[in-house]
Amino acid sequence: MRFGFGAGLGLSALVIALDQASKWAIVEKVMRPEGVEGTPFYTFLRIELTPFLDLVMTWNRGVSFGIGNGAASLDPLILSALSGVIVLALVGWLYRAGSSVVRLAVALIVGGAVGNIIDRLRYGAVADFIDAHIAGHHWPAFNLADSAITVGAVILVVDSLFGGRDSTKT
Repeated sequence: MRFGFGAGLGLSALVIALDQASKWAIVEKVMRPEGVEGTPFYTFLRIELTPFLDLVMTWNRGVSFGIGNGAASLDPLILSALSGVIVLALVGWLYRAGSSVVRLAVALIVGGAVGNIIDRLRYGAVADFIDAHIAGHHWPAFNLADSAITVGAVILVVDSLFGGRDSTKT
């Protein structure tokens, strides 16, 4: 089965919709106590789901894995614009990709990136709420968009290493 450009854009749109729906549910319903109004920039609630997975409310004003989050506030418009340029380049790659696997991976990355751009424009930061941990060691909090980006990147790496194409051909 061929995974074409249109299917890639559709997958990106699905990732964006699921990401934004999950963030809306967490920010507006789960992490906002009944009757509390105002901007949802708070971190006070932790909901244990499993011994290794919790829901938390954090806001990433930096870049990947919270880099730059504690430093002087990075301008969300600048980060959004830079991300937008990268998304446009990725959409070009999605269009030109000859492999369905590469299209799938790039579509996941595009959807995740756009989901996080929407957060930066809407809130001035990215809403992160999934806390994975083991033996007291926590992975930086993340969201569905981050997961899509990570899965897409892993697919690209695995495909480039084991995709079966002969790299000696020109």
